Amino acid sequence: MSVRPNARPAGHKPPFWRDRAKRALVFQLLLTAAVAVFLFYIVGNVQDNLSARGITTGFGFLNNTAGFGIVQSLIDYSSQDTYGRTFLVGLLNTLLVGGLGVIAATLIGFIVGIARLSPNWLLARLATAYIETFRNIPLLLQIFFWYFAVLRTLPSARDSMAFGEVIFLNVRGLYLPEPLFESGFGLIPAAFIVAIVASIALCVWNKRRQEATGKRIPAGWISLALIMGLPLLITVATGVPITWDVPELRGFNFRGGFTVIPEFLALWMALSIYTAAFIAEIVRSGIQAISHGQTEAAQALSLPRNLVLRLVVIPQALRVIIPPLTSQYLNLIKNSSLATAIGYPDLVSVFAGTTLNQTGQAIEVIAMTMAVYLTISLLVSMFMNWFNARVALVER
Repeated sequence: MSVRPNARPAGHKPPFWRDRAKRALVFQLLLTAAVAVFLFYIVGNVQDNLSARGITTGFGFLNNTAGFGIVQSLIDYSSQDTYGRTFLVGLLNTLLVGGLGVIAATLIGFIVGIARLSPNWLLARLATAYIETFRNIPLLLQIFFWYFAVLRTLPSARDSMAFGEVIFLNVRGLYLPEPLFESGFGLIPAAFIVAIVASIALCVWNKRRQEATGKRIPAGWISLALIMGLPLLITVATGVPITWDVPELRGFNFRGGFTVIPEFLALWMALSIYTAAFIAEIVRSGIQAISHGQTEAAQALSLPRNLVLRLVVIPQALRVIIPPLTSQYLNLIKNSSLATAIGYPDLVSVFAGTTLNQTGQAIEVIAMTMAVYLTISLLVSMFMNWFNARVALVER
């Protein structure tokens, strides 16, 4: 029996520098130590610079009086409130324009995306022109267009554009009637919530019944009637506990109602229209990804085109649409930070702008602002991932 000269006896351990697992561990420890030393140096350098300039650290400044007004606030706010209050005001304004922008962009995007595939030549070309136009113009320029070229050229308050003598549009904004809630109004939103829960339960039951027996009822129309009818019935039963404060021109401006400022209108329209152009392309590609045989099979059953689209094509296309749609939602929310260019009081403008300039707490303010956008993005991603898992094709 011959033995190779370089053969190692059983149980022999390789040297330390030849063991891959140990080498990897050593390199990881060295990298971790280097990062820790770098962070320690950065933190120490920042503290020294802040001390040299007499700048204190911490979040105590949030309890100090802000001393400046904010043109739009969803909660009660005055210049005597604290910087912590300005943070909440900016956060709510950001969530408002982001949430409404997501809704509007989704509706417009789905309509335009489906229209681009329409057999109607004119409709398809108009949808294509919309997509190619708004998708290729920078968002900031579109914000400037809606703000300076459209809304800032509207007439003055005395020459306002009136719609039914209850809605007025002028250079200062859109004036709408404000609802005033009276005793008994609480039953109406309660009825609305009950109607939504009942509609969800009805749709779930209808789906299970269809899977078991093949029979189904028009649960969509029933749910719509329930959601609209039950609150209306409660409204009538409680004597319509709602009155309207209609805006009126007094002097040089309107009084009463509530005002939608032009900065919000410009930002909301620009974000919605710009993002909808990308969503439309996502919808178009998602629909075209579905095998044409699916459409032909549905048409062979003499189903109308709207039912083929709603019951056959769109449910399957959602598996392709949702992942890139999530990215567009995140882009819209993050792009809302461009509001500072036209003075809309969002989180960046109010907190990372005015508050930072007055307090000088750059690290704390920027860290809080970054944490807010990170949290919102993660929550949106989690919800869309959950929804994507719900509509994903499950193999039997």
